[in-house]
Amino acid sequence: MRLNGTVSSGLGRASIFMAQPHYQEQFLTILGEQAWPGTLNLNVEKYDLSKFISMRKKAGIDTLGISESLIHESEKIDLSKVDLLRIRGFLRDGKSFGGANAILCKIKSSDSELIPSAILIPDLTRHVDVVEVISSKYLRKTMNVKDGDLVNIEI
Repeated sequence: MRLNGTVSSGLGRASIFMAQPHYQEQFLTILGEQAWPGTLNLNVEKYDLSKFISMRKKAGIDTLGISESLIHESEKIDLSKVDLLRIRGFLRDGKSFGGANAILCKIKSSDSELIPSAILIPDLTRHVDVVEVISSKYLRKTMNVKDGDLVNIEI
């Protein structure tokens, strides 16, 4: 399966979560290396949005606010061969850090080779059409991309 998306700036808060040792231990297991303390955000291209919604549904993320036609389209997508890798949340100093699911993938731009990565689907998110990608590499630099550039994800 392939997803296409355009690079977009996030809220700049992912580094706070990504740097947490509890998460990094789990990312090490998933990626085989420590994850770069940040995510690459991609706005999913319209024709791939139903694929991403299907992944979110498989991860148990609510579909409130998503159009019925997209939900219907997402139900046609076979994800039986896509594994969800659970990332456990935790409490630290009275503050809750939520869990997530990860899906292994490879990502590339027109100027880069395929880079091992994972799609991160947080349990709590405001995004409906934004894919968050983690990797051991600083993806913006490694792929030489900026906001608005098109990238491809292969699952």
